[in-house]
Amino acid sequence: MIKPKRLKQGDRVAVVSLSWGGLGDPDLIHKFHIAKERLEKDFGLEVICMPHALKGSEFVANHPELRARDLMEAFADDSIDAVFCAIGGDDTIRTLPYIDLEVIRSHPKIFMGYSDSTINHLIMYRAGVVSFYGPSVMCEFGEYVNMFDYTKNAVRDILFSEWERYDLLPSPQWSADYIPWQEDNINTPHAMQEDVHGYEIISGGDRVVQGHLLGGCIDVFLMAIGTEIWPSLEEWKDAVLFIETSEDKPSPQFVTWTLRNLAAQGILNVIKGILVGKPQSEAYYEEYKVAIIQVVGQEEGLYSLPIFYNVNFGHAKPIGIIPYGIQAELDCKNKTITFLECPTV
Repeated sequence: MIKPKRLKQGDRVAVVSLSWGGLGDPDLIHKFHIAKERLEKDFGLEVICMPHALKGSEFVANHPELRARDLMEAFADDSIDAVFCAIGGDDTIRTLPYIDLEVIRSHPKIFMGYSDSTINHLIMYRAGVVSFYGPSVMCEFGEYVNMFDYTKNAVRDILFSEWERYDLLPSPQWSADYIPWQEDNINTPHAMQEDVHGYEIISGGDRVVQGHLLGGCIDVFLMAIGTEIWPSLEEWKDAVLFIETSEDKPSPQFVTWTLRNLAAQGILNVIKGILVGKPQSEAYYEEYKVAIIQVVGQEEGLYSLPIFYNVNFGHAKPIGIIPYGIQAELDCKNKTITFLECPTV
């Protein structure tokens, strides 16, 4: 995998709307201004918007080819050091016909987003470039009042810093709040509560395993399976699969069905372990565990496969960053997740 250059103060970051275009809607544009100021003041970055990023949800929905053009131009422009997704959505897959993998491969740079951006990450993985499953402009960088410290530290540690090993620690606090996106709420902070779970090891005993990180939002998997960007079984071999669920809070039955599909593809039998993101607002917290244990353990007999539950990535609050393609270690006995190589150069 090609590793992009790490960020430094003064670098230019491009904002793209590759799925939902709400960042440019008149009633939501204030979220962009919050995020822009935060990226500039807290991280020392220069923020630019690609030509169609702020055109609004209706325009963006009608022009997947222009969304893709923004992404291609951002990668081709060597004065741009990173590309951050505005937010997720539900139709990034429509941009796939307009993507040039060679442009991405020839101009590697940090790409970050989550949720429907799973499609983009699979594109990056197909191009052979490390990407980052992490904060979006509209949600985390545009958070009202303050950006969560856990997320802010993750950005600095993963995108700006150099290291040989990195322990991905659980967040000691989390929030179940839903604060409507309207300007009247810009001074409304999230109520935080103690996380009483930490990392839960729901399978694997005392095993220690290593593998490359690969995964995303399972709500999006269905749109990718069978396309040119879905990883082959060989690419899944020895991977650490990371999965999470969206704000739609899919049913435990949906989780069961998705895992059965991964089992039918042979994926569950060739991976080294699984990381499961904290469900948003802890919806179906226990029920998801039951579904996972049913498929992985009872149905597939993979009782020794290490499974870490309640990991802070995806749609929960707060979230960290999971880099695609780098080696990670899961230590079930000590309940530790360690990145074994720096994802940037």
